Amino acid sequence: MESLKELYRIGPGPSSSHTLAVRNACLLYLQRYSDYPCYFVELCGSLGLTGRGHMSDKVIESVFGKERVLIKFNREMAHNHPNTMIFHTIDSNVLSNEMVIYSTGGGAIEVEGEPSLVDKNVYPHKNLREIMDFCEINNYNFAQYVFHFEPDIKPYLHKVLNQMVTTIRGGLRKDGVLPGELKVVRVAKKLYRKAFDCEEANIKEKLLISSYAYAAMEQNASGEMVVTAPTLGSCGVLSAMLMYYYEKGISKEILINALAVAGIFGNIVKRNATISGAVGGCQAEIGTACSMAAAFAGYVEGLSNRKIEFAAEIAMEHNLGLTCDPVGGYVQVPCIERNGQAVLRSLDSMIYAKYLGEIRENIVTFDMIVEVMNYTGQKIAMELRETSLGGLAEIVPMYKKEGPSDC
Repeated sequence: MESLKELYRIGPGPSSSHTLAVRNACLLYLQRYSDYPCYFVELCGSLGLTGRGHMSDKVIESVFGKERVLIKFNREMAHNHPNTMIFHTIDSNVLSNEMVIYSTGGGAIEVEGEPSLVDKNVYPHKNLREIMDFCEINNYNFAQYVFHFEPDIKPYLHKVLNQMVTTIRGGLRKDGVLPGELKVVRVAKKLYRKAFDCEEANIKEKLLISSYAYAAMEQNASGEMVVTAPTLGSCGVLSAMLMYYYEKGISKEILINALAVAGIFGNIVKRNATISGAVGGCQAEIGTACSMAAAFAGYVEGLSNRKIEFAAEIAMEHNLGLTCDPVGGYVQVPCIERNGQAVLRSLDSMIYAKYLGEIRENIVTFDMIVEVMNYTGQKIAMELRETSLGGLAEIVPMYKKEGPSDC
């Protein structure tokens, strides 16, 4: 499996696959073909269908220069991949130097016909069972496992922590309307204030942690700097969980260790299934984020490796079949609210694992549920996999003249 640096990427929103990966692909192509007067970029499949709402065209223009690039949005899938980019140089009206690049989820890219751009062998194990066996032999917890194979990762995880906190704090300070035709009103700041007005401790806690998720996602929707965890469309879940414990006074050392633990579960899904909404539906994004946040909370609460697995499995199991149908192609409805719900579910998953785990062994393993999620994702209809052709994207009107957004 890859380094956690490939899972936790810091970059601009609103979409890891449609914005961050597109930027990375443009930079790679420009690095190889830098001295041409004009460029042509064709976005295919999900990128072609929802690229405008995801600001893909703005990112492309920012890299090449608006006057030097032509962009085509192709609704058809190309090269049997739902997120395909085809690059050409243009010189004397002649297209040349074709390069096909895939956006594979979480900001990662792969070039057709070329070796992987990253080292996939940082971690030698293929699934959680192998990891847990290794940990048992060496008497490791999950955090120690990560630092055994990536002894220099802590400073990077410290940057991730700082960016998550910065993102949420920035989102909690802002009012106004999010970019795009949906006219979604920012609510994180007001939700945060409502939490402190609430007299019921249990409700206050839920409103507070939800406000953190909303803040991160509203920043993401505005193109601000955020962290893929595992994607930008699901960046509010783990960051909200981290902020929840950060504000409770948990030390940065423990939180960094917990980020490492969460990363294991994200990496396993990334290797053995998918974290791309265009490939596996939103279960691949929110389901994975929910598992990561449940594992994070489990580590902070002192759960054993077995109970942390239980928590992560519960979180994924009850997100199976979740569709990806963003209205208008914007990472706003239902994405923002979904992040707020998912972080609450991840906390509940940890609580279930903590107490149910004392009563019985879990029948379903995390490896099993990842396999099922991958199978389920293949069965989800194409129009419900980040194409904005069905579901909420087909039913919800693009613009309401009056009244606040439900998101």
